[in-house]
Amino acid sequence: MNDKPSQQQLVAQLFRTEFSKITAVLCKLFGIRHVEVAEDIVSDTFLLATESWESKGLPDNPTAWLYTVAKNKAKDYFKRNALFTQKIATEIKHTADKLEEMDLDLSNENITDSTLQMMFAVCHPTIPPEAQIGLALRILCGFSIDEIAEAFLTNKASINKRLYRAKEKLRANKIQMELPPPNEIEQRLAAVLSTLYLLFNEGYYSATQNASLRKDLCLEAMRLNYLLLANSSTNLPPVNALMALFCFHASRFEARQHPTANDEWIPYEEQDTKLWNTELIDRGGYYLNQATSGTVISTYHLEAAIAYWHTIKPATTAEKKEKWESILQLYNQLLQINYSPIVALNRTYALAQTAGKTAAIKEAEKLPLTKNHFYYSLLGYLYTNVNNQKALLHWQSALALAKTPSDKNTIHKNIEDLEKKI
Repeated sequence: MNDKPSQQQLVAQLFRTEFSKITAVLCKLFGIRHVEVAEDIVSDTFLLATESWESKGLPDNPTAWLYTVAKNKAKDYFKRNALFTQKIATEIKHTADKLEEMDLDLSNENITDSTLQMMFAVCHPTIPPEAQIGLALRILCGFSIDEIAEAFLTNKASINKRLYRAKEKLRANKIQMELPPPNEIEQRLAAVLSTLYLLFNEGYYSATQNASLRKDLCLEAMRLNYLLLANSSTNLPPVNALMALFCFHASRFEARQHPTANDEWIPYEEQDTKLWNTELIDRGGYYLNQATSGTVISTYHLEAAIAYWHTIKPATTAEKKEKWESILQLYNQLLQINYSPIVALNRTYALAQTAGKTAAIKEAEKLPLTKNHFYYSLLGYLYTNVNNQKALLHWQSALALAKTPSDKNTIHKNIEDLEKKI
């Protein structure tokens, strides 16, 4: 059996891994306000790869071939577009008569530096959070417009408009590709971490049915977070805490969805713990330990600690009690730092495990989440075997609000199971 990827598959794989790297280096050279030029050059490079490799076969080193072609196309662009050259010649310290000497530094070191600088540019406070995620997916992760549209459950036209407006913000605010000075790192890092957190969640709680795309979103968030950890100025406790959170969540990825029916979620208490990835759990423990070096406890610290406890498999009733009481106390701390109705909703599940369903119902019914299907799903769970008629009504409300096939099919299953008891 031949496991080698086809020419088309290889181009797709390289697009995912190399598009963002070359684009980041070009943006560092040209300035990020010329990001469309950088994207065009890289897109042309991959178009030529598709055509050339199909007719002439694969080169010995496809990645090196892409880098060489990208360099040549960048030089050609300078020669053809005099206006562009005049605009940025002073910025890149090249004059027209030195174009032949221009080199595109695609060393690992420069790619890493350029990507880090790009992260801070894309996650600039002046750019709306939703647009930051779109830019991150496109520029930092090499996602196609089709993939971004699928991730956001929208169409290509909407994504193109969103990206265009975000790029206009980059230009209008004259955002530079550079790491912030030391006295601004922590403040600016908050927006970067928030974007990575949202990017990971888009994969972990994704509405798309493309399983590989969901995993890719999570893996890209982890890859970018690792770049922050690898840099001494950004290797800070909240960055380690966020990586720990990612590792703990990713460790249960395979257990969350039915192995033979990808359109059905598996509740936490029903997951096959044998499918949990112990290597990722151990890695998460390492990063959580690294995160304790600071004096400030961030929301990422608390969420990572909650996720850690979710990887614990209690063997006795006492251990189970300790687990859920610890999770409940962490949720209490999290709500004190940054109150959110969704966090309060998640806390209610932990409360049910420690104080019983009746106590949890009282807390849950206070929450202003009547347009959220997770709210009604939780109430459906809490009322099951307490008042099955009410439970059924809540499950039906959840079904009416659910948007994705996975959520709908999971709720359908709960309704069917409940109807057998009534």
